[in-house]
Amino acid sequence: MTKARTKQFITDRSEANHAPPVNMRVTREDWLNLALDTLISDGVEQVKVLSLREKLGVSRSSFYWYFKSRQELLDALLQHWQDTNTLALVKQANSPAASITEAVCNIFKCTVDPSLFDNALDFAIRDWARRSGKVRHILDQSDETRLAALTAMFERFSYETADAQTRARVLYYMQIGYEEADLNEPLGQRMLLVPNYLKVFTGRDAKQSEIDSFTEYAEAMNAVG
Repeated sequence: MTKARTKQFITDRSEANHAPPVNMRVTREDWLNLALDTLISDGVEQVKVLSLREKLGVSRSSFYWYFKSRQELLDALLQHWQDTNTLALVKQANSPAASITEAVCNIFKCTVDPSLFDNALDFAIRDWARRSGKVRHILDQSDETRLAALTAMFERFSYETADAQTRARVLYYMQIGYEEADLNEPLGQRMLLVPNYLKVFTGRDAKQSEIDSFTEYAEAMNAVG
């Protein structure tokens, strides 16, 4: 399911402490948001100061007011990805839940709510990692962090460590691959399979109230999108 992305970069301390000239036409957020859109749509090779400057209609001095170099901009994009996607999945894995099936439904929310987890950004980072050893290392660390959170989620509900690790991987890699497949699948059809998915991932039957609650959440997100 493809939905509009909601992005918001928080102005860093350097910008807060050193206000730009009053005639500065764009903000640090403007540069970051355009760079993010370019990364997702065209790849990291097209995240260039000159092309971004032309699209924003400003001089190069605007860029260098906020960033020392293109690399600093790229590092900011990576940090944004870690501060949003990775932290969101970890937060969902740690969210209160009365059962493992409810806990997995919390993870499912990442796949239907782009304000929680931006799938397109995740794919862009993975593509970038194929071209950069540094980004590959950061991506590997992020995947390990996500899997550790999912493993701990299963362990909270009395799964043995090896079982918890395996189920965490099945859940995580299935969700990543499912979204990357970009299936033309109606929401209703996907929701019909939720009970089966929960049984496969957990080995347990979900309560109807849990299924209904997640379905309502997914439909609300779909309506917003």
